[in-house]
Amino acid sequence: MTPAGFGLDFGTTNSSIAVAYEGGRKQLVRFPTVSSFTEAYRSLLYLERIRQGSRSTLKSWTGPQGVEQYLLAEEKGRLIQSLKSFLSSRGLRGTEIFGRQVALEELIAKILRDIRAEAEHQLRVRLHTVVVGRPVRFVGAENESDDAFAVARLEEALSLAGFEKVRFELEPVGAACHYESTLDHDELILIGDFGGGTSDFSLLRVGPSFRGKGRKPEALLGNEGVGLAGDAFDAKIVRHLVSPALGAGTMIRSMDKVLPVPNWVYFKLERWHHLSLLRSSETLNMLENVRAQALEPHRIAALLSLVRHGLGYPLHQAVQKVKCRLSEAQEATFRFQDGDLDLQAAVTRTQFEGWIAEELRAIEQCVDRLLTKSGVHARAVDNVFLTGGSSFVPAVRRIFESRFGAGRIQTGDEFTSVASGLALRALSENF
Repeated sequence: MTPAGFGLDFGTTNSSIAVAYEGGRKQLVRFPTVSSFTEAYRSLLYLERIRQGSRSTLKSWTGPQGVEQYLLAEEKGRLIQSLKSFLSSRGLRGTEIFGRQVALEELIAKILRDIRAEAEHQLRVRLHTVVVGRPVRFVGAENESDDAFAVARLEEALSLAGFEKVRFELEPVGAACHYESTLDHDELILIGDFGGGTSDFSLLRVGPSFRGKGRKPEALLGNEGVGLAGDAFDAKIVRHLVSPALGAGTMIRSMDKVLPVPNWVYFKLERWHHLSLLRSSETLNMLENVRAQALEPHRIAALLSLVRHGLGYPLHQAVQKVKCRLSEAQEATFRFQDGDLDLQAAVTRTQFEGWIAEELRAIEQCVDRLLTKSGVHARAVDNVFLTGGSSFVPAVRRIFESRFGAGRIQTGDEFTSVASGLALRALSENF
């Protein structure tokens, strides 16, 4: 059977790619891991400098292979995560990798190229045309110009990765197309798509009257987005559970003065896409000087170990684990251990919800703004479809339950619904 449409969801944390066939059947590409397969491809890049005598070459791995190579390496190379979060940043063109400046678009293209190659291998077809998801509002974007700048950079990365023809679609619209494929009647739905870096919402009319007949502009009643989601929740866990153990809020003695440890390091520590940038000789030298003057040098030594050894991935895993546990239980224990570094702290769901209160308010305001701008009352919405990792967070779900009622909240395929819907979108438009 010949594939008829491809959809690619390039996410901050995970990516996925799907194909839709005539008749509406969907298939997700499954990526090999060390022990099984996964439909969610980690959007990360791991690089090592391989020495061969007097010469050295730069080698890279992405996704599951990048994770595995990083975990196997005794001396860690560069692990880079959450690259999508940089797209709207006009001030960051790229980063230095072992003495060579590499553009952001090149780094993203390495990930996309590997995703494309695996899809072509599995599906036995040349993949050059694809519908790609984009958030309503990119991380860090303050206006439409910033969003357009981010889209242009992503388009360049896709071109570098070998995609010849690309069309962008809003990620919540992709999720809506996935949800619509299950319906035998028309509905007015609100889509909530929670990624690693953005939370996006759309109000759409979906169902048999719209499916496969060309989606008319009036079917989309409105959309809104805010540049925060799972990574912002993670940042608060780092701020309250990790950073204090690494010296945040402690003091150094400089000459005859007692001063606070520079806090900008901890600000970057909270953001996965900035963490790898701390591993520069300039920052490491600064931290060595801070440790020499610190009143609690063992804490700064722990911070140095984290940065020097590139432990961003295991820290990310530990934060994700405690966050997921708090979605299931009222309390959990955060634990991060690597070599001499051993952090452990108890946390309750109530504490966590207090830490993310500002982010929850921003999400609430975004949803209310969408309803107001669209002129739609919550009672008129038939169902709410939530997708993405943060849709599991109880405090996030309560935002929608309080407005629409628990009985109207629908979920499913939280990590792959966008890609499936984008493939259906490509199919319906013969793209």
